[in-house]
Amino acid sequence: MAVVSTAAALDATDPVALTQALIRCASVTPADAGALGVLEGVLGALGFTCHRLTFTQEGTAPVDNLYARLGDSGPNFCFAGHTDVVPVGDEGAWSVAPFAGQIVDGRLFGRGASDMKGAIAAFVAAVARHQAAGLPLAGSLSLLITGDEEGPSINGTRKVLGWLQDRGEALDACLVGEPTNPQTLGQMMKIGRRGSITFTLTSLGTQGHVAYPHLADNPLPRLAQALARLSGEPLDEGTPHFQPSSLQITTIDVGNPTTNIIPAKGTAVLNIRFNDLHTPASLEARVRGVLAEVGGAWDVTVTVSGDAFLTPPGKLSGIVSQAVQSVTGLAPELSTSGGTSDARFIKNHCPVVEFGGVGASMHKVDEHIVVDDLLRLTDIYGRVLSDWVAAQSGAAA
Repeated sequence: MAVVSTAAALDATDPVALTQALIRCASVTPADAGALGVLEGVLGALGFTCHRLTFTQEGTAPVDNLYARLGDSGPNFCFAGHTDVVPVGDEGAWSVAPFAGQIVDGRLFGRGASDMKGAIAAFVAAVARHQAAGLPLAGSLSLLITGDEEGPSINGTRKVLGWLQDRGEALDACLVGEPTNPQTLGQMMKIGRRGSITFTLTSLGTQGHVAYPHLADNPLPRLAQALARLSGEPLDEGTPHFQPSSLQITTIDVGNPTTNIIPAKGTAVLNIRFNDLHTPASLEARVRGVLAEVGGAWDVTVTVSGDAFLTPPGKLSGIVSQAVQSVTGLAPELSTSGGTSDARFIKNHCPVVEFGGVGASMHKVDEHIVVDDLLRLTDIYGRVLSDWVAAQSGAAA
């Protein structure tokens, strides 16, 4: 199979060739490996104004990002995604080379095929087909593509959003191309996500000999009591759009090397995936309240990965849902399940929904996308574009 060496040689209307070109860039976070250059070349040829944006901060690796816009008027419809991928793991366990972009039995294999280079290629192809058909645009189209979604998400989407805000440039609606479908294209789209907050709780005591407990202060019973209370009390029963919030203890560490010492401290880590009945502040208050009732000295570290958010069903979700149904014949479930995505940053700027390919193989050995799904995803995105344009024309009328 010939390898496309330059973006100029690519047919922008062909999502398969573009996905292969992107997969052949080994863009494991935070490396770009040429992936954004492929997109920049294709989008530039389609008339987009492209901005390569590199951000860093102390203690983090520099990250390349791309913001490309076609048009300069509003409304601005944005497609967001990421070209960075997770490591391949055991390369010897793959049945094909993970960065070869090989098609076998109707499936296109490669790291990032599902998550989410295929979706990016499908959207670009949809735009190219829209242009080739001579169809009109309403306002502007833009793509916000980061190289930091699979990493710490510090120098990626939220930095680009800040750059846009500083320029006075707004997004009016956003479609994120994360793989949202569990098994079959058309099953599910996301209209929100649960938030994620992690607590590291260290119960502090005084070390001593187990034979003389009155001369020590054992922190472990307090830690056990706190964990039992926190994990034993349901946070909520869910909402019409969200499943119940979930608190999970992920590790308990004491590091005691012997059996005859009362340790000076014990540490546990817990993560809460929470719905929109809670905020990070309310959950922190709840955890600290339990610790205060249990008593003793505590060291608490809190890390917030993202707030819960919901884009209520409306014009944007309706356009995407109808496009999915028109191509696949399935009415997608409007879901808020799963982990976090960069939509958690975008939701502060505009309504945002997510729809992409099938995620069953993402992050796994032999990650792939079914070629027919890739072609249908392109058709779905094309329908989204035409329906978005029609909706804006109707609003103007």
